[in-house]
Amino acid sequence: KIEVEHVISKKLQLKRKAEFLKSDLMRQFDSQVNDFMDCLIEESASLEPAPIPAVFSPPLSEKERSKLHFRPPHGQGKQFVSRRSLLELFEVNHIRTIYHMFIALLILFILSTLVVDFIDEGLVLDFDLLVYAFGQSPLVVCTWICMFLSVLLVPYALFHLWSHTQYGSYSHPSLYNLLFGSVFLLYQALGLGFLPTYVVVTNSLPPASCFIIILEQVRLMMKAHSFVRENVPRVLAWAKDKTPSPVVPQVSQYFYFLFAPTLIYRDKYPNPVIRWGYVATKLLQVLGCLFYAYYVFVRLCIPQFRSVSLQLFDLKAMVLCVFNSILPVLVLFLGFFAFLHCWLNAFAEMLRFADRMFYKDWWNSTSFANYYRTWNVVVHDWLYYYVYRDFLWMSQKRFRPAAMLFVFTVSAVVHEYILAICFGFFYPVLFCLFMCFGMFNFILHDQRKGPIWNIIMWTSLFLGQGVIICLYSHEWYAQRYCPLKEPSFLELLKPRSW
Repeated sequence: KIEVEHVISKKLQLKRKAEFLKSDLMRQFDSQVNDFMDCLIEESASLEPAPIPAVFSPPLSEKERSKLHFRPPHGQGKQFVSRRSLLELFEVNHIRTIYHMFIALLILFILSTLVVDFIDEGLVLDFDLLVYAFGQSPLVVCTWICMFLSVLLVPYALFHLWSHTQYGSYSHPSLYNLLFGSVFLLYQALGLGFLPTYVVVTNSLPPASCFIIILEQVRLMMKAHSFVRENVPRVLAWAKDKTPSPVVPQVSQYFYFLFAPTLIYRDKYPNPVIRWGYVATKLLQVLGCLFYAYYVFVRLCIPQFRSVSLQLFDLKAMVLCVFNSILPVLVLFLGFFAFLHCWLNAFAEMLRFADRMFYKDWWNSTSFANYYRTWNVVVHDWLYYYVYRDFLWMSQKRFRPAAMLFVFTVSAVVHEYILAICFGFFYPVLFCLFMCFGMFNFILHDQRKGPIWNIIMWTSLFLGQGVIICLYSHEWYAQRYCPLKEPSFLELLKPRSW
């Protein structure tokens, strides 16, 4: 009997040791696979496109390839490769549980709202906030159509006419460069810059409708700039070789680029097969995130700020407001998941756009420098290639800190412009936080990789978003409850909540 018990205990020890070794081996294997995939993605992004055209485009000679795939004078441009978004890991059962938890929270928000509304007012469903936020939709649609048609026709026509002035019997090409460049900048400033903003301000559009027009305005301006920036050097290089006709992209290529989920123009992109079930799933997830954000505002934001706005806003009220606004930061993640993952992946699938690296693992960032680079790769690529690298190219790589500061300034100004127009008041909270963390970038670099720095980053992110939600919400109610009869220019700049 003693021998049997000894054998059983030995077997149990061996079993526990095998389970421990198994879990340790799986952890090591998972870590090595993650490192390998990260390195593979980084290396694939830097590969030359020589082996790819055989699959995605007709074969070209070396001379034609060098002309068609223009690279900026200061280095190589962005390479598009076929790759999936990181959150496609939701297909893994263990990670998909997190997705199920958010769905369960949405169901609880809906039930809580229905029960409270039914007990208090006898209402079953009330979507007044959504109806108000997306009001005047016919005007929004008409404005977008006008913006899109102008971007489709004006930049392409100007570029096509300009390209023909670089050949043949045309004299003084520099004069034509100045003329067409001035007309293009004038169109960007007035046609795309002033007119949509004028429509938004004069018609007092509600917030969500404002965001649709202003964000599309910024997106189309960035796309028009990318189209001209990528193709002008290519035409100049072609003209230098004295070939008979310019290399002008086709209208269909430009039209595709205006809808493609990227801000970097290329004649061709990797093209997979369309999965319509995948598209439907992503669009339903966008709709779910919209209702999720609605219930977060209804249950967590509006009751709190409506009561706070009727009180004297002192330091104590501000501190309590900031910490009570940390939970509604959930809207930040909903916006990320809805737009950068679901919306862009849905459009990428419909347009057969294979490069789905719209974001990277920003949640693992240990510094805000890395967070800014990985949170929104689509916008970051545009800022990196057309602001940062062009700045270095023009300055002959002598002012890297100034180039970085210039990028943060441009980004902060555009973000503040969007919020000021859409909310209807000037309150540079986001600008100050943006520039503050932008300057902090020069101190806190990516060399710090410990878990404590990721905790610090997340803590700062939660507090920063809480400050933004608190101050902007309080100013919103102050603008509604404390109107000025004949405000001066300085009074319009001064926050009403003060």
